[in-house]
Amino acid sequence: MRAKRGPIFSISTAAGLISLLVAIPAARFHRSDRASAAPPGPGPSGWQIMSPITYQNLAIFPVISAATADTSGFVTLDEALASAEVQVSEQGNFLGRTRDGRAGFSTAPQVNQLVLVNRGTRPVLLLAGEVVSGGKQDRIIGRDRIVPVGRAPLPLEVFCVEHGRWTGASDQFSGTNLMVHPSVREEAAIEQDQKEVWAAVRGESRSVGSPAGLSTAGAAPRISTEALVDAMAAAGTQSYQKIYRSSPIGASVESVADEVRRRFERATSDLKGEYLVGVVVAFGDEVVWSDIFASSELFNAYWPKLLLSYVVEAMTRPGVRPTASLEDARDFLRPITGHVQEESEPGVYLWRKQSVGRLSEIELAALAPKPLTLHDLRVLRGDERGFVVR
Repeated sequence: MRAKRGPIFSISTAAGLISLLVAIPAARFHRSDRASAAPPGPGPSGWQIMSPITYQNLAIFPVISAATADTSGFVTLDEALASAEVQVSEQGNFLGRTRDGRAGFSTAPQVNQLVLVNRGTRPVLLLAGEVVSGGKQDRIIGRDRIVPVGRAPLPLEVFCVEHGRWTGASDQFSGTNLMVHPSVREEAAIEQDQKEVWAAVRGESRSVGSPAGLSTAGAAPRISTEALVDAMAAAGTQSYQKIYRSSPIGASVESVADEVRRRFERATSDLKGEYLVGVVVAFGDEVVWSDIFASSELFNAYWPKLLLSYVVEAMTRPGVRPTASLEDARDFLRPITGHVQEESEPGVYLWRKQSVGRLSEIELAALAPKPLTLHDLRVLRGDERGFVVR
């Protein structure tokens, strides 16, 4: 079943996005809200889609390209945190200043803001939905962006994914090699709403499953809302990583992920002259998600935690056998023309979002050393009545 694309709609940048709360020293941001234009760097014309790898209600279509970009000049957040090139802290460790000398951001810890310092030699790539653990509460990155080298401490937009704790022995954060599942990631990356992020963590997202009283054409989800609530209670602090790594839910997620990983590796092991750069994902009969990167190296770095996130999502949805076709996946990646919102840091990056009906696309492009689209995310959003439209 092809993703249905509705009429073009418009939303203002101020209403659709959470603005940066503070001025950032030595960096000027530019936002615009305008008609569609071509993004920088290579686009979808060079992508090809392979037949899907299927398991239970999950279908993953590998995306390959005849070329791969050199992305060695960038480092992922997990890599940078592990090597201590990057430090992520609660507010209070650093005091930013605006050009007129006033405090640039609060020195008290804030739920939706952390501070990031890049002390490494490469710009850091951040993707919405990446989990960082520590401080007063675990958080997820709120928006795709690039953090250049040598800048002042950066106020970083985040969302909370842990209830029941607002204390810690250290204000510092570490990487988890986890990405929240797509229903949660959608609320962070597209909707930018803390309330909706928490509803999605609890299994109440508008894009997951069907509400009581509506029939579904398959088995019940293997991770129900009740199971999520029980796992949170057992975890004590309702930590996302505890829920999906330490609880019985975590064991079942790992088991499914291992099987999908084996099938995926078999299907993509004999590529010759082609590079694996991303995936298109379907749950049951609907294609709803894609993550595509500029290089096979970037894809390989993110693949383990992306796969785990797709499996968690599949297990929260009714277990309808995959019927999405290769044609559906190709249709999902066709160029769209819609209302565009942009945020840019001159000479560093361009963040670009456009939406048509239920379909949204976010592109993150590096502007130096040359224009290059590092990550392309597409999402078929759930409708506002609380269930996926069939």
